[in-house]
Amino acid sequence: MAEFTRYEIYMLLNQEKPLWLSGIDLSNANLGNANLSGANLSGANLNEADLSNANLSNTNLSGAKLRNAYLSGADLSKADLSNTDLGEASLNEADLSGAIFSGAKYDQHTSWPNGFNPAAAGAKMEQA
Repeated sequence: MAEFTRYEIYMLLNQEKPLWLSGIDLSNANLGNANLSGANLSGANLNEADLSNANLSNTNLSGAKLRNAYLSGADLSKADLSNTDLGEASLNEADLSGAIFSGAKYDQHTSWPNGFNPAAAGAKMEQA
């Protein structure tokens, strides 16, 4: 994670909404249960971040790096995940209703909610 203390992350997440965090490096950050609804996280590095049960509804995550991120139980309804890297990400029990996956990449280790078809949603399978 890029040079952020827990206090700095806390202060950042408790700013007036919506948050503008485009391109921020929050890799390995513990953001479980965070309210990031409507935030702009386009191009952000969220590799290996814990976003379990986070509210990411209506969030712009286009081009974000979410490799090996933990998104189980997250609310990603109406989120823009176009062109994201979802390799090895865990999206079990996430709410993906209305989410945009155009050009998103995933691999055989990415886990999805039961019944969700990533290819039908516009995501592309990467070969190892």
